[in-house]
Amino acid sequence: MKSKDIQKLVLSKYENGDGPTKLFRDLNGTLSLPTIERWCKSIRDTGCINLSKPPGRPRTIRTSANIQKVKHRLERRRTVSSRKLSRELGISRTSVRRVLKNDLELHAYKVQNEPMLTDEHKEKRIQFANWIRTNFRKEDTMKILFSDEKMFDIDGVYNSQNDRIWAVNRSEVDIKAGTRQKRKFPQKVMVWLGVCSKSVSPLIFFEKGTVDHDRYIKEVLPVALKFGNDMFGNDWIFQQDGAKPHTHAKSQEWCTKNFPSFIDKSHWPPNSPDLNPLDYCIWNEFTQLIEWDAVTSKTTLITALKRAVRKISQDVVFESCSSWTNRLYRLYRLSQDKGNYLR
Repeated sequence: MKSKDIQKLVLSKYENGDGPTKLFRDLNGTLSLPTIERWCKSIRDTGCINLSKPPGRPRTIRTSANIQKVKHRLERRRTVSSRKLSRELGISRTSVRRVLKNDLELHAYKVQNEPMLTDEHKEKRIQFANWIRTNFRKEDTMKILFSDEKMFDIDGVYNSQNDRIWAVNRSEVDIKAGTRQKRKFPQKVMVWLGVCSKSVSPLIFFEKGTVDHDRYIKEVLPVALKFGNDMFGNDWIFQQDGAKPHTHAKSQEWCTKNFPSFIDKSHWPPNSPDLNPLDYCIWNEFTQLIEWDAVTSKTTLITALKRAVRKISQDVVFESCSSWTNRLYRLYRLSQDKGNYLR
């Protein structure tokens, strides 16, 4: 029903004795009750429904012209702050925010960092997804031992967007420990972790030096082999990404000789941490469980990491591995995700 038709209907029914509440029920939510009451008042005062002037104080800033200015500015450059828009357009920051949110119905999102994927990378990702779909059943994928390395330092990991302290002023914030001090060269430790549908593996710490293929073969792969065999017997698959120690010929040879099965370097796609449950789920869960207040040195960091890994929920572990095939499905079936990085 067009607006003019609704106005005629309201006018007719009101003149026949129907009140605003009855009109609201009869129109079944087509108009809000305040709007109907305003129309009825207009009929009483003028004999018609006069919509020539909207209710409330007239707009002086959020005019059509200013809304278009903001819109055109965003079309030229999407990554701009409301503060900068306010300065460039000569409009208060509050008004800019109202234009963005209420008039243009936009929302601010943080820019995400992700690996750069070439067309060749995307094609390899799709090929990998199809290879898994063709050669592995769902129950086979639940027997994959995923693995990854991550660096931790004693300054911890925190989300500055979510770390908020409510206070009257900045001085009060400082009193409430509203600043974080980061060392110029914090002590660090690299860890290796494996995860499968049944559990997480023991943590392996690399406290000194770099990890080359020799060290990887001696310190990591035997632990992965024992853990996988403990979980699945002699029927499971080992996964590792394309890091140099993993793809070295000697590492690949060791995997071929010792693992029941493994995803070799020719199959795992490059720049694809989003296809590893550790990257898209477990590391974040792990980090949230670390008691950072107790971390003051490399020794206490290692202790905190050992405690945190034991707290990782089995439900989270299972779900992260179970959802893996769904992520691969998105790669080769959904047009908007064709080979693209998955968030």
